[in-house]
Amino acid sequence: MKMYVGLDVGLEETSVCIVDSDGLTVRETKVSTEPEAIRSAVEGYADRLDRVGVEASSLGIWLYRELQPAGLPIIVVEARHMRVSLSTMRNKTDRNDARGIAQMMRLGWYRAVHVKNIDMQKMRTVLTNRKLLKRKLVDLENHALRAYGLLVGAVSRGAFEARTRELIEHSDPIFVMSIQVMLDVRRALLEGYDRLHRVLLQVVQHDPVCRRLITVRGVGPVVALSFKVGVDDPHRFSRSRTVGAHFGLTPKRHQSGTLIDFEGHISKQGDISVREALCEAAASLLLRVRKWSA
Repeated sequence: MKMYVGLDVGLEETSVCIVDSDGLTVRETKVSTEPEAIRSAVEGYADRLDRVGVEASSLGIWLYRELQPAGLPIIVVEARHMRVSLSTMRNKTDRNDARGIAQMMRLGWYRAVHVKNIDMQKMRTVLTNRKLLKRKLVDLENHALRAYGLLVGAVSRGAFEARTRELIEHSDPIFVMSIQVMLDVRRALLEGYDRLHRVLLQVVQHDPVCRRLITVRGVGPVVALSFKVGVDDPHRFSRSRTVGAHFGLTPKRHQSGTLIDFEGHISKQGDISVREALCEAAASLLLRVRKWSA
């Protein structure tokens, strides 16, 4: 008889539930969130395991990479789809969640998530870290001066600090000290951002796919790498038009009966960073690029 496993992963402990093909619970336990502990919990049923389900998360993807080479038929399930399924249960506990995931695996009512290879995941980390530092830079630059009527004006990022020190030159010492602290933090953030951006440019320079994407007007290094990392394996898409739907760029449709049938705004499902990069590239192509482009 086939067995199905649900894993509700927590930071320290993971709830494990094993059910048979009739839906009867065979075993329920809690183990530490370690691949070896989870493997030991299901070891007695290894020859009968058909599917092992885990919710898409950073820990879930880590467990997938550790358990899948060991021969476990583990599947990473889309979090939004799983959340809707588990919301029908009256009491939300780790034990019930693991039981619900196991039943989803048994019924086949799940949506599997594509797990990127480790190299693409590392490139994704470079992109997200760079974006985080850029966002914090903007926050710091907009933080303190406007409330006092001190307008920096249109200056480059490199000249921002000198312009700020010029504006606060004749202010009281406490205010000057507080702004200088923020400028010191901003300088460190800017150095880290510049280092990550140089790494990104080097990666794109040596990647033939990214270099080809940059030939499209409006597409720069960040957009090219974001798109490549988001797609990862192009062979998982049967048609090119499904890529737009995968990144949430196609309109939603609402249909009911014979009278109601309309399309709404784009679905905004999928990787938000790729969607933002593609929209920025499209805006650049439409509004900034002067030359005609096919």
